[in-house]
Amino acid sequence: MAAKGTQLALDLRHRVAMGREDFLVSPSNADAVVWIDRWPAWPGPALVIVGPPGSGKTHLGHVWRQQAGALPFDPTLPATEQTGAPVFVDDADRGGRDEEQFHLFNAAKTAGVSVLFVSRTPPAQWEGRLPDLKSRLAAAPNIQIQAPDTPLIPAVMVKMFADEQMDVGAEVLDYLVNRMERSFEAARTLVMKLNNASLATRRGITIPLARDVLGEDVPEDDQPI
Repeated sequence: MAAKGTQLALDLRHRVAMGREDFLVSPSNADAVVWIDRWPAWPGPALVIVGPPGSGKTHLGHVWRQQAGALPFDPTLPATEQTGAPVFVDDADRGGRDEEQFHLFNAAKTAGVSVLFVSRTPPAQWEGRLPDLKSRLAAAPNIQIQAPDTPLIPAVMVKMFADEQMDVGAEVLDYLVNRMERSFEAARTLVMKLNNASLATRRGITIPLARDVLGEDVPEDDQPI
């Protein structure tokens, strides 16, 4: 992970996987990174990281797993059997596991171990969920990953392309970023569409391919004579 104050590198090709060195730090996620690095000096047994789809919250959770020696949450096991080590709960806002997460929280508090929950929405906003779970997680530190700042979007897209073994030039990234919605989910969707189009047509990811995927007309100056 980049040290505090380090400029975000733009040449991020071929960085793949979920390691600490692969996580892209920017002002939009810096608070979450600080809290991850603060472990084990958390003020209570739980920390909740909240962020939109594709924001890197699961990646950051895997960084913490490596750092803390944490285990992934397994709702099929009794909570007391999972709290011999810290626990990582991905998609905590997904329904159907409230009782198990509630018992895990209590068992972790008793055992003196940490649990990291990641969620798309703050627990206080969950509807139709177990009130005791909501209240405990809402009382824990809830750290928000903000909407991506401008430098982060192209960097995230380079990593997404690299994860698919696709190489993209800077001019293509500039073209895309200037025409797309500035969100993680939009970046993920666009990368997927471009990868699919590239594989289907056996073309590299170029501006003409990007123009086709975005459904833009070819400027008159670019029309063949």
